[in-house]
Amino acid sequence: MIAFILLTALAILLVFIYLRNPYFMGDLNYAFGLIRIGMQLSKIRKSFSSILDSFLDKVQKHPQKTFLIFEENSYTYSQADKESNKVARALWTHAQLKEGDTAALLLGNEPQLVWVWLALAKLGCVASVLNINIRSKSLLHCFSCCEAKVLIVGAGITVVLKRKFSASSFWNDCRKHNVTVIQYIGEIMRYLCNTPKRANDKDHKVRLAMGNGIRAETWANFLKRFGNIRICECYGATESNVGFINYVGKVGAVGREHFLHKMSSPYAIIRYDTEKEEPVRNSKGFCIEVPKGETGLLVGKIGKRIPVSSYVNNKEQTEKKKLRDVFARGDLYFNSGDLLRIDSEGFVYFQDRIGDTFRWKGENIATTEVADHLLTVDFVEEANVYGVKVPGHEGRIGMAALKLKENRDFDGKAMYQHVNNCMPSYARPHFIRIKDAVGVTGTFKLLKVKLAEEGFNPAIIMDPLFFLEDGKGYVPMTQEIFASVTEGKLRL
Repeated sequence: MIAFILLTALAILLVFIYLRNPYFMGDLNYAFGLIRIGMQLSKIRKSFSSILDSFLDKVQKHPQKTFLIFEENSYTYSQADKESNKVARALWTHAQLKEGDTAALLLGNEPQLVWVWLALAKLGCVASVLNINIRSKSLLHCFSCCEAKVLIVGAGITVVLKRKFSASSFWNDCRKHNVTVIQYIGEIMRYLCNTPKRANDKDHKVRLAMGNGIRAETWANFLKRFGNIRICECYGATESNVGFINYVGKVGAVGREHFLHKMSSPYAIIRYDTEKEEPVRNSKGFCIEVPKGETGLLVGKIGKRIPVSSYVNNKEQTEKKKLRDVFARGDLYFNSGDLLRIDSEGFVYFQDRIGDTFRWKGENIATTEVADHLLTVDFVEEANVYGVKVPGHEGRIGMAALKLKENRDFDGKAMYQHVNNCMPSYARPHFIRIKDAVGVTGTFKLLKVKLAEEGFNPAIIMDPLFFLEDGKGYVPMTQEIFASVTEGKLRL
């Protein structure tokens, strides 16, 4: 009888807690997950086990189990082990790589990338994976700063292999290989939603989608069209010491606050001045944590247990990502460079990026790098690059404000040829604005915020505007082009 009363009381308590907090079970599961991961990490620290160790363990236990599927081909753990051994032997013999050396990889989404990575791990070498879209000075810079001994590239005569995402064949591929989990960036989900509707849109085995950058509107449309797929949106960066996971599936959120998470990786969202491009500090010189519902800069506390990764051979850039004396004298925080907001329920929402980078087509674009390319054009004297929002699109698209050299005119065809040769498609400025002077702040920083807010509407901007039209170059911006872009009729 007592046991029955206790069980009844417990059931009533759980119902009460659930009514007060509908996310209670999700929070509880997440807490157990964090505890489990913490216990696993403590074991790893005592006896370190790398990804290579885990792979070799699977080779021994399940040699004939399928390890990798790539379009028409599949590879077992045993085959993958043998292929990577061949690569390791070749690199050791011909490239004379030894333990501690770095190899730069310029490989696409292909099995060879996996074999080479495993081979380098077996040799005790470092793999520096380069973005296959970069070229010219950008490629040379990345190759040089990682101090690679060799550069390994793909074979760019391969047939059959699919190197790029295809929205039209995505779901057929999922059906063909019985895919249950997919990974995405926000633009991929939008591309899938924009394909013609089909009767078998919900005929698949995908149960989970993991990634980041999906808009709330796209999220809702995706679920409505392709079925009850759990979308696990997340937030983080390679060099960062803080990240979030939306473990309860709240539409539009990148994560949810959890006290265990905050205890293990302390973070804060502080007030930030986008005009001055610096955190707001109080009379004592400390940063100000924003209240719930207000947008601010995400910073993560740096400590022995939660360090941050350094930029290779660039101490200056590493130091720029650190904030000192944030809440107390001598404390140290990582500057994420991202503006986030936390609502009253504890859900975290990504708002925008700050500084000299913006995101377009799932790629981070450094404005100073693009500006450097533009300044090599003979009629350009000054260049200010920034990202502008386009309705219906993730992130920001590239735009440049240019000051021309005296007695020189803007040559749209020459500029098009230059950016086409020097930059990947996602980094090329799609809009160019010609100005008499490129404005700067009192500390001689380029003014970007005001330009970004003004956008590319020819009805508002009196300066000459140009639009990047494929195959033709930069053509004068018209109200018709503006309407087509904002209404989604013109592909960007």
